[in-house]
Amino acid sequence: MNEPIPFIDLLEQYRQLAPEIDAAVAAVFASQQFILGQVVADFEADYAATFGLPTGSTVGVSSGTDALLVALMAAGVGPGDKVLTTPFSFFATAGTIARLGARPVFADIDRTSFNLSPAALAAHDPRDFKALIAVHLYGRVADMEAIRAWAGAEGPLLIEDAAQAVGSRAPDGRPAGLLGDFGCFSFFPTKNLGGAGDGGMVVAADPERAALLRKLRVHGAQRQYENEIVGGNFRLDAIQAAVLRVKLPRVLGFNAARVRNARRYDLALRGLPGLVLPELPADDGYNGHQYVIRSSDRDRLRRHLEDRGIGTAIYYPRPFHLLDCFRELGHRPGDFPEAEAAAREVLALPIFPELGGRRQDRIIEAIKDFQPLED
Repeated sequence: MNEPIPFIDLLEQYRQLAPEIDAAVAAVFASQQFILGQVVADFEADYAATFGLPTGSTVGVSSGTDALLVALMAAGVGPGDKVLTTPFSFFATAGTIARLGARPVFADIDRTSFNLSPAALAAHDPRDFKALIAVHLYGRVADMEAIRAWAGAEGPLLIEDAAQAVGSRAPDGRPAGLLGDFGCFSFFPTKNLGGAGDGGMVVAADPERAALLRKLRVHGAQRQYENEIVGGNFRLDAIQAAVLRVKLPRVLGFNAARVRNARRYDLALRGLPGLVLPELPADDGYNGHQYVIRSSDRDRLRRHLEDRGIGTAIYYPRPFHLLDCFRELGHRPGDFPEAEAAAREVLALPIFPELGGRRQDRIIEAIKDFQPLED
């Protein structure tokens, strides 16, 4: 019997890097400097150099969620403000808006890219919003040029939720994180660059904004006990920075392996009945974070794969406007039809770098064996 194929296998990557990771963590324990410090500063500098970001623009924080939260705080978002975003993403995208007492306002997604639809933005007046959060979902960069054109000179500050876009780039070659006013990344273990727990990064090319972020992440103080503003505890742990520094030089290779897996799926699954494949960008800006197919018979397909020991994931089963916690916003089914259709149809296949051809062939054959119900 074939061994199960997990949706993601973190252990394989750790085994390859274990001697270096263990030594890096041991060095942190030997120093007993667990909060910020030199290893965090070195990681921030290395991250900027790896992805072509300005020196001093990278601010390590405690999670991808906190990256969004502190970026919103730096943008001045507070009670009564409106922030425009997508209804189809991980909860933190909208949850951080509500946590600050602001009101999340949704615009529907593009059916092909799953990102904010520029056409849907046209129904909103940019002057009504303090900020906009654009998500680069599944590693594909949102149409930031169209979003910036909509925002105009008097519109909201633009925040990139780039949690899934480490190493992604816009068609003009600019890296994710530099396409708006703030770029927010996650180092959750399952991300392309994953730590041994939570971690994140905020990018701000403007030096004053970067300085504000650094102040906010330590309770609004540049010096201990001299709090100038109210911030929070958003510091990146030194242990996480040490682990991430080991993986960072390999992340572009990890991304390339993911993209190869995605393009292999694309060639093998093209034309199968009842299956809609993602439209992969022709350029090299896609980081291969997820390969997400669509099927109107998604749940049966998922069970079919599970019966064959193949792990999958659904990102995401419910759009924000239909969650109980946002009931007060007054939305109903049908308000954002593209987001609702995506929630019914999407299925993410294993794409992690260490997947290998033999296991991917099994996944492909299992999908080809599936018989969708006729409409």
